[in-house]
Amino acid sequence: MNEAIFRISAAIILFTCIGISGYFRRKADKDSGEKISRKVDGSVMMNVIKVGGLILWLSPLIYLLNPHWMAWSKIGLPEWVRWLGIGVGIVCAGLVYWLFSSIGSGISPTSATRRQHTLVTSGPYRWVRHPLYTVGSTIFIAFGMMADSWFIAALGMLAFIGMTIRTPKEEANLIEKFGDEYREYMKRTGRYFPKIRSS
Repeated sequence: MNEAIFRISAAIILFTCIGISGYFRRKADKDSGEKISRKVDGSVMMNVIKVGGLILWLSPLIYLLNPHWMAWSKIGLPEWVRWLGIGVGIVCAGLVYWLFSSIGSGISPTSATRRQHTLVTSGPYRWVRHPLYTVGSTIFIAFGMMADSWFIAALGMLAFIGMTIRTPKEEANLIEKFGDEYREYMKRTGRYFPKIRSS
């Protein structure tokens, strides 16, 4: 019975996040009138994202269809850890809405910025420059906790590492576009987590 609760909870959280992301990404393309090519990140990174993304999204779906197909990655987590995963996932779903609604049409599927992009420094972007990478990876780690799967949790960690590799290029593009305004923004914000200010 509990496995069904974890599967239902995981499905609701995952598809809520996918729905929010899909809605705001389509809206950004429509509002900006611009469709950004994925080729700007280069063929190697593009292929890594394609293959990695396929594995990243298929694994949770396989668990949702039939948990026995992912039994090889079972850890044997205590139930409280799996319930904690549900709690973290719910928080992440709220954060996904907050960050997408804050960045609006500035969201991009690549490291490139949109032509009409303005620098967003409100919402979670007031403290963190790339909250989507942190929250997105955390969702998959939380899903791994809910599914009791080390493999899904590890994919979340690998996705985060992959995004850290792409971030310097993205920030170079933002510096090129916004200049000193972005450099000042970098000084007062953390890249993936809020800066801890010393008193």
